[in-house]
Amino acid sequence: MHRTKVRIVEEALDANNTIAHANRADFDRAGVSVVNFMSAPGAGKTSLLERVVGNVPGVRVGVLEGDVQGSLDADRLAGLHVPVTQLNTDPSFGGECHLDANMVRSALDAVPLAEIDMLVIENVGNLVCPAEFKVGEDVRVMVSAVTEGEDKPLKYPLMFRTCDLVLVNKIDLLAHLDYDLDRFLYNVDQVHPGVRCMLVSARSGEGIDAWRDWLADVAHARQGAPA
Repeated sequence: MHRTKVRIVEEALDANNTIAHANRADFDRAGVSVVNFMSAPGAGKTSLLERVVGNVPGVRVGVLEGDVQGSLDADRLAGLHVPVTQLNTDPSFGGECHLDANMVRSALDAVPLAEIDMLVIENVGNLVCPAEFKVGEDVRVMVSAVTEGEDKPLKYPLMFRTCDLVLVNKIDLLAHLDYDLDRFLYNVDQVHPGVRCMLVSARSGEGIDAWRDWLADVAHARQGAPA
């Protein structure tokens, strides 16, 4: 029975990867770079996007907003006058705790790819499932808030191991927490040696320029790539 379960999981991931390749081909044809943006609930993904999506230099940014229900985050971002597409996993996809390639593909007709240079896919808040499913992205970014503790890289290693950038958010709260930043960074390096980490605060603005510049570099790398 255990071996059967493993085979079923492998087949599901293989099917997902096939659709992710199709998504990536569509993004490539449109010349759009794609960021899979992940975190636990409440880590501050939307707040960090509010800080940057409307003013990445030379880059038109759109957002595909993933939630189980509702459009609260999408409504916040739409107020910045950037294209935002809502993708709910309930009821169409059974209330899944992540976005997969098929879900993203189902929403692509509503995403104005011809009008943007970068698509940020704000995944459903979860530290497990989103790491397992590719959606056709170029890069993965995850947010870890200092309020979550230093042990998260050791407890959820796949999430940290599969990302290209770790944003350590809410650093404005460090003075009020029993949190060892050096220990957290050490734990990140244990599961993903050399991954880039940025210290940021969506509230105070610390580190936001570096986060914005990183996004610009990703988009400009795509724009400079041969057709």
